Order: sequence, then structure tokens, then C-alpha cells
Amino acid sequence: MSLKHLDGDSTELEWFKSSHSNPDGAACVEVAFTPGTIHVRDSKRRQGPQLAFGPRQWAAFVSHAADH
Repeated sequence: MSLKHLDGDSTELEWFKSSHSNPDGAACVEVAFTPGTIHVRDSKRRQGPQLAFGPRQWAAFVSHAADH
């Protein structure tokens, strides 16, 4: 998975979308990285709720997701 920067977002976080996302954006998530937290949100509901993970939890999730 690679990430691409999303321009035009007015939030303070720098959000990225996975290169594995659907071209029409129908089913994808965006992530933003800070030194101690990885933020995740639904690309269709940018102002909606967000999840936040610590680096260890994020690494465990990505490892698990890559295996499935």
C-alpha cells in the first residue's frame, strides 16, 4: 500500500489516501500521522468521527491487514 497526499483539506492534520482505494472513492479510508498517533477517518465523511491509534497498535493492524 502506498499513500498519496490529499490537497484542499482545511484540517490541521495532513491526510493521505491509500493507493488501494477505489477510483470513485466509494470505499476508502484516509490516514494522518503525528509523532505519537495515527488518525483514521472515512473519506466520505471527513467531518465525521475519527479513530486514533498508537504506533504499536497501528503496526499490529497493518500487519494483520496485510495478511488478509
